[in-house]
Order: sequence, then C-alpha cells, then structure tokens
Amino acid sequence: MEQVTVNSNVKILEKTICFEGFFRIERYRLRHRLFNGDWSHPLVREVFERGHAAAVLPYDPIRDEVVLIEQFRVGALNAPDGPWLMEIVAGIIEADETTEDVVKRESIEEADCIITGLIPLYNFLVSPGGTTESVALFCGRVDTTHAGGVHGASEEGEDIKVHVVTVDAALALLQAGKINSVSAIIALQWLALNRDHVRTMWAG
Repeated sequence: MEQVTVNSNVKILEKTICFEGFFRIERYRLRHRLFNGDWSHPLVREVFERGHAAAVLPYDPIRDEVVLIEQFRVGALNAPDGPWLMEIVAGIIEADETTEDVVKRESIEEADCIITGLIPLYNFLVSPGGTTESVALFCGRVDTTHAGGVHGASEEGEDIKVHVVTVDAALALLQAGKINSVSAIIALQWLALNRDHVRTMWAG
C-alpha cells in the first residue's frame, strides 16, 4: 500500500501492486471529480503496466513500398486468423531512450532496415480503460531494395518475417481485414491520406 496522493481532480486513496513479472498489474482505489463538480464514489480499478512504446511504418518513397512484419502474438491466440499478425516495427521505450532512438533501433533488429528520415504521426493511448500504455507513431523513410528475410532477437524469442509490399497491396490487405494491429492500421491510413505529399518530400 502506498501513501494517499491527491491532485485537484483525482484522489488516489490506495495503490497496490497485484502482480509483478514480465508485466505489472496495479490496483487503484480512487475518487475523481464529476462533471457537475461533485466527487465520485470510491472506485476500484486494475491497471496493466507494460511501459510505453514507439512504432514506425517503414516506407520507400521511390519504390512506393512499405515494410510489414509478421510475428506470433500470444494475445491473439483466439483471433479468427490465428496468432501470427501483420504489424509494423515497434518496441518498448527503454530508460534514457528517445522515441526516435527506439524506432531506428527496432527497424534494424526487426526488419534489417535503416531509417533515413522520420515523420512524427501521432501519440495515442492503446486502451486507457485498462492500461497506461501509449505509442509514439512514425513514418520512416527506408530503402526496400534488399529488404526481406527473417529477423529478430532470438534471445528474446523473436521470430519475425519481413514482408515488402506495395502501398496499394498493403491497403488492400487493410481493406480485407487482414491487418488488425492498431498501430499498422493508423499508420497505413495516414499514409493513404498523405502518400503524394510524402513521396514529393522524400523522393528527392
């Protein structure tokens, strides 16, 4: 149990750690300000703590291709198409790392691609009803000429297959419901809206 903390709109009455392993689960007992100015009744909520992440959609503006990665995800065991998901490059932000550092590092580790330019897209909360996790999302310039293969840190249990596809093919996969990772969905939709501008900016 931790000491009670208070700010102007939220009173944390109690905070305990329920579980701590690869991830952590914390339980809060709190009250928050209501829209009418009163205080809520005491609420008990569990929060999943897994750290914050950064993700990047690697894009080659010359070849008009994107890099997608495919890997096993235990949280998708019961997904209709199985637990191997089509995603974009991503990683957890470590201490003393910037979000740009993360996506550049992970692009090499997961896809063997070197990022030569970055456009910040959004910073979004994954599921704020139950986790604090946020994702800093980017579009990254790469050269897909020699991209492909299987990569990842074997000591971390990673087995990541790289797919290089045209933007049109990626958008067709998205439209067909074959891409259901939220970071990939948001990044591809952004690229669909900004593709011509990005190609003009990066092609030279």
